[in-house]
Amino acid sequence: MSFLGLDLASTNYSYYTIPAAFVLTLAPNAYAMILAGRNYDLNQPRRTEEICSKDTSMPKATLQKISRAKAATANGFETLSLYAASVVAANSSGVVPLSKLNALTLGYVASRAAYNFVYVVAQDNKKLAGVRPLVWAVGVFIIMNLFVGAGGGGKA
Repeated sequence: MSFLGLDLASTNYSYYTIPAAFVLTLAPNAYAMILAGRNYDLNQPRRTEEICSKDTSMPKATLQKISRAKAATANGFETLSLYAASVVAANSSGVVPLSKLNALTLGYVASRAAYNFVYVVAQDNKKLAGVRPLVWAVGVFIIMNLFVGAGGGGKA
């Protein structure tokens, strides 16, 4: 089985997806830092939104995007440890086929990238707000699938 030139059946990529997910978790915060510009205070980074809200020259749309980017980062950290545990469980169980393990873990990384985009960028259009929980649910489904597979549920 091949995906984007990766041999999913004989090479284990799953552990590499954990640092990839970590980088994707940090990405929206880096974007918020860029948007905040001179208002970003390295000494008090958690006050970014408060400081930016006091800047009367900053457009409301930018403030909202900063807020969503910070929230996307927080959400990523809320699920990252569960994801890493599910990858370790699926690998150590020895019952999840490598091609499935790779497909699920690469799918999780893709779901986090999509989540970041949908939450931070696409939600400028409020009509797309319902897409965010769906993309989040895909990531959680993958995590649960990895755990259930590790337990031998449904013969992985």
